[in-house]
Amino acid sequence: MNKWITGFVMLLITGACTTTKQVKSENGWIDLFNKRSLDGWRASENPATFSVENGMIVVHGPRAHLFYNGPIKDHHFKDFELSVKVMTTPGSNSGIFIHTQYQQTGWPSKGYEIQVNNSQSDWRRTGSLYGIQDVKEVHVKDNEWFTESIMVKGKRIVIKINDKIVVDYTEPVNAAQFPDRGQKFLSGGTIALQGHDPDSKVYFKEIKLKVL
Repeated sequence: MNKWITGFVMLLITGACTTTKQVKSENGWIDLFNKRSLDGWRASENPATFSVENGMIVVHGPRAHLFYNGPIKDHHFKDFELSVKVMTTPGSNSGIFIHTQYQQTGWPSKGYEIQVNNSQSDWRRTGSLYGIQDVKEVHVKDNEWFTESIMVKGKRIVIKINDKIVVDYTEPVNAAQFPDRGQKFLSGGTIALQGHDPDSKVYFKEIKLKVL
């Protein structure tokens, strides 16, 4: 093998290793956000609602949703843990969707929304499994970073705010047959971040997922 081919092979190996290191974190956690761009994500409706500044996803603008559509598990997750650093500003509303799928307009119809809201007029507060098991208490403050964690295993959803469990919900076995739920049941899918309205400004960073 000549020097040129040897060098090329080494470059490919090095590149592969670098890519792996950039994607995988410790103990099986995977970074879904590279802190530089929205590569691996797809915005609906009003893409300008989402931008990247100083290693954060800034959500500010008309209604839109940012769906993960990257290569990890072909953006289809079933059992997993998700950990997201979040900071709200006064009067802001947002959310994190799970087991959902891309749709161009409207509120995502598939899967569940986990609420992000510490002071907006909607009484359902951060950590609520929206419309299913809601949280009335305010556990964190605006303008301060907090961790919102979501675990899905089988039919169980556990939501934590800064390591405190605020929701522990087990979905009924026949939930998919409830006509009032539509597609709001566990079936696998991607995750999405919500841009709720032009008066809301919310920040996300360190979006990490562990497949169970």
